[in-house]
Amino acid sequence: MKISILDDYHDTLRTLPCFGKLAGHDVEIWNDHVQDVDMLAARLRDTQALVLIRERTQIRAPLIDRLDKLELISQRSVYPHIDVDACTRRGVIVSSSQHAGTPSYAAAELTWGLILAAMRRIPQQMAALKAGKWQIGVGNSVREKTLGIFGYGRIGSVVAGYGKAFGMNVLVWAREASLQRARADGCAVARSKEAFFGDCDIVSLHLRLVAATRGIVTAGDLARMKPTALIVNTSRAPLIEPGALVDALKAGRPGMAAVDVYEDEPLRDVRDPLLMLENVVCTPHIGYVTREEYEIQFAEIFDQIVAYAAGTPFNVVNPEAPRSASRRT
Repeated sequence: MKISILDDYHDTLRTLPCFGKLAGHDVEIWNDHVQDVDMLAARLRDTQALVLIRERTQIRAPLIDRLDKLELISQRSVYPHIDVDACTRRGVIVSSSQHAGTPSYAAAELTWGLILAAMRRIPQQMAALKAGKWQIGVGNSVREKTLGIFGYGRIGSVVAGYGKAFGMNVLVWAREASLQRARADGCAVARSKEAFFGDCDIVSLHLRLVAATRGIVTAGDLARMKPTALIVNTSRAPLIEPGALVDALKAGRPGMAAVDVYEDEPLRDVRDPLLMLENVVCTPHIGYVTREEYEIQFAEIFDQIVAYAAGTPFNVVNPEAPRSASRRT
């Protein structure tokens, strides 16, 4: 099969052990980021299987309708960037593992790194030291503070464990099934969403972005947070109501933020409001970007391609799609 891989910024995938799963296939890897439909259509005109790295590129109907040879899109996690209806209409199978039972230690580790960086103002202290200054302020410890986990799934539960190891009080808010798991793990559960935001010293978001969670963190929620509190988002930017985070930080509730995700990615505008705020620590969506995590993710993504080529596709999002390009309308 002719396989194309988009957005492998650092040309990492060909160096992974799992890349050997694609032996015998014609694989082309693109290291830059392109969203222009004409350019993508030209690049992918002979592609039969398309590999996506999370939501880096939008795959919508205007592009799908021009890819006559495309049969399969293989990726991992949620797929708000893919027009599944257009894929189904064109006979393109979308395979995407939801990996619900697999912890993501890379994302949890990055979350914890951001918590410590923000609470101790590590990036600001480093910048000051390089500018010839010495100790520009006093940080905050995490021990005995309340860590709020919003969404107790495969990442949130790991972050909660890190919090306990640091001597924090862990408080959880989530849907009922997740709250039951949190209780079973010995975590306290908030009385209400309002109490959760009001009581926590640190709130960390660990929710999937679906229709029901888009904008689930409102301006009102943020306004309830303490002026000394920190909010951390390593999940997805649209979980927070548009514009609410910047306004809340300027108003002083919460007092700090640590962010790995943005409304528009890749973020290259150095004048973006979040980058301009001194009380925010920002990283460029690197929560899952480790060699170890890539190996886990792409072993499954490549297995989906091998299975499709063998006539046994799995993790199929749109099973009603024809199994052959010849059946397209």
